[in-house]
Amino acid sequence: MSLTPEALHYTKEHEWVSIVGNLYTMGITDFAQSALGDIVYVQLPSVGQHVVAGSVCGEVESTKSVSEIFAPVTGVVTSINDALSNSPESINSDPYGAGWLAIIEVSAAPSDLLNHSEYAALTA
Repeated sequence: MSLTPEALHYTKEHEWVSIVGNLYTMGITDFAQSALGDIVYVQLPSVGQHVVAGSVCGEVESTKSVSEIFAPVTGVVTSINDALSNSPESINSDPYGAGWLAIIEVSAAPSDLLNHSEYAALTA
């Protein structure tokens, strides 16, 4: 059974976000990393890059497949998790902590994020 922390918000594409003001920290969910298997490479968006909710902003490569990462919100990437270039397996071991991907500054709050219960129902 995968973890879905109640304080986070989710997308139907299996990304999570934590929200502090207009800064949204994003990553992929425990459900997604479990389905992918051992993650060996991550391509992150660039700092300063404008991302659009629902559009591809990176990719995750595992021993099984390559999967696209979709931006959960529209905004500007203010920070990326550089540690993942040397230890992409952090996404497997700690998807909601050390495995975070990027921080996006948004100008308008999104309305289509799922809450914990909605995401749990989606992945049940």
